[in-house]
Amino acid sequence: MSSWLSSAVTRAEAVSDWLAPQRQASLALLRDAKWPTRKTEAWKYLPINVWDNTELQADAAESTDATSGVIEGLNSLDLVFVNGQLQSVPGDDLPAGLTVVSLADASGDARAWAAETFTAVKPARHLFGLVNDVLATQGVLIDVAAAAVIEQPIRIVNVLTKGYEAHTRVLVRLGEHAKATVIEHYVGDQRSKNTGFAEYKVGDSAYLEHYRFALQSGESLSIGGSHFELSARAELSSHLVGFGSTLQRVDVDVTHAGEHAFAKLNAIYLLDGKELFDLHSTIEHAVPNGTTEENVRGIVADNSRAVFNGRIHIHRGAQKTLAELNNRNLLMSDRAEINTKPELEIYADDVRCAHGATIAEIDKKALYYMQSRGVSRSQAQIMLNFGFINELVDQMPNQVLADWLRPQLRDRFAGMEVK
Repeated sequence: MSSWLSSAVTRAEAVSDWLAPQRQASLALLRDAKWPTRKTEAWKYLPINVWDNTELQADAAESTDATSGVIEGLNSLDLVFVNGQLQSVPGDDLPAGLTVVSLADASGDARAWAAETFTAVKPARHLFGLVNDVLATQGVLIDVAAAAVIEQPIRIVNVLTKGYEAHTRVLVRLGEHAKATVIEHYVGDQRSKNTGFAEYKVGDSAYLEHYRFALQSGESLSIGGSHFELSARAELSSHLVGFGSTLQRVDVDVTHAGEHAFAKLNAIYLLDGKELFDLHSTIEHAVPNGTTEENVRGIVADNSRAVFNGRIHIHRGAQKTLAELNNRNLLMSDRAEINTKPELEIYADDVRCAHGATIAEIDKKALYYMQSRGVSRSQAQIMLNFGFINELVDQMPNQVLADWLRPQLRDRFAGMEVK
C-alpha cells in the first residue's frame, strides 16, 4: 500500500456519520486494495506515483474567489464547493419537484434513498472511488420527483486552489418521467488534489441531460467519475470536455438496467504542453433492447499524452442491443502520444455492435492551402482543429453552454502548434 493510501485509510477510520455502513464496506475493500503500478492494466499509462508523492493539506481553506466558475448567460441553480467544502446551495425557492440538500443535512426520505444509492451505482473496482466513499463527508443530494420537469440546469461547481486536497460526492435521483439537466464543473490550475464522484439513478422513462466540464489544468491532480444507472426507457445525453493537467483521470460507467434505455455519450479532450488526460468508459448492457452511441474526439499537442479506454460489455441475454463506439484523435506533434483501446465484449448473438479508433496528423496540405489564401498559420490551425471537434459541440442540447465553450476551445487551440 502506498504511503498516501495508508494515510487515507487512517483518516477514514475517524469518519463516522449516517453513511457508516456503506463507508465501512468500502473501507474493508480499500484495506485490501493494491496501489496501481505500470503493470496494472487500467493504470499503465498514468504516472500515479505523482499522486502518492504529493503531500497537501486535507483541510480546506475558509474562503477563496469562485468567479472562475461563472458561466455568463446560464440561468442555473448553483451548488459551489471550494476546496471540498460546500459553500452554497440554492435557497428554499426551488422549482416544484426538486429537492436539494447537503449530505450532512440529509434526513428522512433523503437519507433513505441516498443510502441505497451511495456506492450502488459506482462499480467497486474503482480504487479512488473507494477512497471517495470513505473520505467524502461533503456532498449534495439532488432528488427530482416523478414527472417533474426542471427547466433550470443544476450546476455543481468545484473550485480547487493551491495546496489543498478535496473529496466530494454527488448523488442524483430522477423519478419516473422526470427531466433534468446536471452540470459537473471543475476548475483550478494550481497544485491540488481532488476526487469527485457522482452517482445517478435515472428512473423509468426519465431524461437526464448531463455535462462534465473537467477543466482543471496546470499542476492540478484530479481523479473522479460519473456513473449512471438507466431504468426502462430512460434516456441519457452526456457530454464531457476535458483539459489536461499534471494528472487527470475521469471514469464514466453506464449500466442499462432496464429495457429500451438509450445512452448518448460525447467526449472531447484537448491537451498541450506536458499535460495528461486519461478517460475510461464502461457501458454495461445488462438487459435486452438497449442502445448506446459513444463518440470521443481528442486533440493532442506538444509533449502531452492522452489515454482512452472504452469498453462495451453485452451481457448474456441482452439481445437486440445496438451499441457503437468511435474514438478519433488528432496529433499535432511527433512528440505527443495517444493510447487508445476500444473494446467489445459480447455474450449475446442477436446484437449490432461496432467500434473503431483512428489517430491522424493535422492535414498539412489543408494548412498550406489556407495559408496560400491569406489565412495566417495560427488562424488556420484554429479553424482546422475546431472543425475536428465542432460536431460534438453542436450536439450539446444547451446552446448557452455550447456558446460559452467555443471561445474557450478557440483560446486553447491558439496555443497549440503543429510541430
